Amino acid sequence: MIIDLLYAALGLAILLLAGDSLVKGAVNLALRLGIPALIVSLTVVAFGTSAPELLISVEAVLRDVPGLALGNVVGSNTANILLVLGIPALLTGLATKDCESRHNYLMMLSASVLFIALAFTGVFGWWQGLVLLAGLAYMLISAFRDAMRHRRAVIAEAEARGQEIDETVLDDEEDLEGVDPNLPGWKIALFLVLGLIGLPIGANLLVDASTNIARSIGVSETVIGLTLVAVGTSLPELATTVMAAIRKQADVAIGNVIGSNMFNLLGIIGVAALVGPIPVDAEILRFDIWVMLAASLLLAPFVFKGWHMGRIWGVVLTGLYVGYVVTVLL
Repeated sequence: MIIDLLYAALGLAILLLAGDSLVKGAVNLALRLGIPALIVSLTVVAFGTSAPELLISVEAVLRDVPGLALGNVVGSNTANILLVLGIPALLTGLATKDCESRHNYLMMLSASVLFIALAFTGVFGWWQGLVLLAGLAYMLISAFRDAMRHRRAVIAEAEARGQEIDETVLDDEEDLEGVDPNLPGWKIALFLVLGLIGLPIGANLLVDASTNIARSIGVSETVIGLTLVAVGTSLPELATTVMAAIRKQADVAIGNVIGSNMFNLLGIIGVAALVGPIPVDAEILRFDIWVMLAASLLLAPFVFKGWHMGRIWGVVLTGLYVGYVVTVLL
């Protein structure tokens, strides 16, 4: 049991480091190839930061433990809201009154409803996977159109004031994760190789260890996915959100969670379902997906009414997550 926990921790560490390495390499390569920063942020960064969860889900399906894949996604989405937002709110509070995330929040709710509807078909097979990936494509196209609309508005406002527009500022390359204009080509290649090699190794270790832990304590792989694996793969989002809270960037914190949740539901299960069928555990249908949806709905007053997510709310959200984990394990 202790050895398996150590292997799980090692696998998770390799996954997170390899995912970070892949993002750095892919982002810098894409920019060197002349791909606009906006496209890079919507595709390369989104896919790269979710690579650990994706590899875990694919590996779980290939190892014939699909419950681990589904539990990871449902559990991660619940953890992203209750824990990833709860801890920063507990530490510093999040001022959400100026957040412009209503459209993306509604898209996240739509993705959740679509996911739940497909879950009640009993299995995520190839056609359910294609439906989810179609939803992801729509989300990316919508985000691109919104970003372009914002750019045009900024340009029009500047022209009305007689100001010159600097296209390099509009590209926002400096805001992209892992960007280094001075990064040599060999380092870009090294980051890519380390990421591509490390991700399957880490996923293999974590899936093996998680399966052994589940058998040791007499619970299903789905439960381990909902708890241990879900919390582990939510650590990057937690780190990003804590830093955003410290910097008083509540919009970044909320946006990070909403974007991650949409990609988990549409992209990760969408791809994994094409690799092999993912049966939906009856307990997930009865309880866990509704907890995920309820957690998502808890964000509504903060997104639409601008409620301040202070320490009291931090205690409530974190406490709800602890209660959820205890309920699942018991």
